[in-house]
Amino acid sequence: DTSLGEANSFSPSMPISPSSMINQYKFEDEPELRDLFITVDDPESHITAIETFITYRVVTKTSRGEFDSSEYEVRRRYQDFLWLKSKLEEAHPTLIIPPLPEKFIMKGMVERFNDEFIETRRKALHKFLNRIADHPTLTFNEDFKIFLTAQAWELSSHKKQGPGLLSRMGQTVRAVASSVRGGVKNRPEMFTEMNDYMETFSQKINVLDKIAHRIYKEEREYFNEMKEYGPIHTLWSASEEDIADSLKGVASCIDKCCKATEKRMAGLSENLLPILHEYVLYSEILMGVLKRRDQIQGELDSKVDALANKKTEKDLFSEEIGKLEDKLECANNALKADWDRWKQNMQCDMRSTFSNVAENNLRYYEECLATWESFLASQTVDLHVEEDSEDRP
Repeated sequence: DTSLGEANSFSPSMPISPSSMINQYKFEDEPELRDLFITVDDPESHITAIETFITYRVVTKTSRGEFDSSEYEVRRRYQDFLWLKSKLEEAHPTLIIPPLPEKFIMKGMVERFNDEFIETRRKALHKFLNRIADHPTLTFNEDFKIFLTAQAWELSSHKKQGPGLLSRMGQTVRAVASSVRGGVKNRPEMFTEMNDYMETFSQKINVLDKIAHRIYKEEREYFNEMKEYGPIHTLWSASEEDIADSLKGVASCIDKCCKATEKRMAGLSENLLPILHEYVLYSEILMGVLKRRDQIQGELDSKVDALANKKTEKDLFSEEIGKLEDKLECANNALKADWDRWKQNMQCDMRSTFSNVAENNLRYYEECLATWESFLASQTVDLHVEEDSEDRP
């Protein structure tokens, strides 16, 4: 079975350890190079006669000259983030726009408006904005600037200036029609390899996501059973005077292991599950970006074919072909640069995430092992003392 790192020739050589990888790759979000810092925090519930929703405080600090101030504070709801994402996709159809968490909670997780859900969403929204801020092109998008700086009424007014429903429907219909027509004839091998890589990546990241959720579910079931197991030994000790201390010791060990398990579960829900699901969403986004690139290629191919079959209007067709060739070249260059950047970030995220999971597992098992070894050692000492007392005359 092909691994993620071996899907095709696009996979760069991977360093041996996370530290060597960090040393090898230099990212745009290195602190000394950044001039835009964004924080999403302070979720706040709003209840109206029509709906209930959450807003988040977005604090921006910057030293960029195009901003009128060095610091901004606004409140945004989830729909505002959706608007920003759609505007970025509209302006940069062949760039990789970071994913947003879904409108409703993921399967198997907590309910909507639960504190845990709100905090999970806050972290995802914080990451979404900072990924945009760290992107060399998206960070200078005018709608992004407006999102960070405009007051609520100003943003609402700006939203109304966007494309109408029919325009958006037309774009969707064209995109679907393009995908139905099948593969383009003259797609460069580079983008065919990208497409093959993403099909493999999508399959494997979805499997990993499902396995991670299953592990978390089984871990929670184990934790819930263990919480009941400790008190049972404590109650048992009250009716067994001869082994009361041993039973209390077992109960104490179970309690310590239970706390360690809870900490391990928190590591899974805060680190592993969000990262895997983010890249499930990324795989969908990238497949869409590749389709949009192919749509431009398909338009160019159809114009070239039309020019070959027509003897009149050659000048008009030639002009349209020239524009499409420029558009395709820009799309190819933008996607290639974004692809390399995304691959580096993805590999760093995956390596860091799985390394953290491995380290947390090691700490968990070491802690549980030390707990039980300490208990067994104390029982061995007690047993020797009893044996010595029995041997005395």
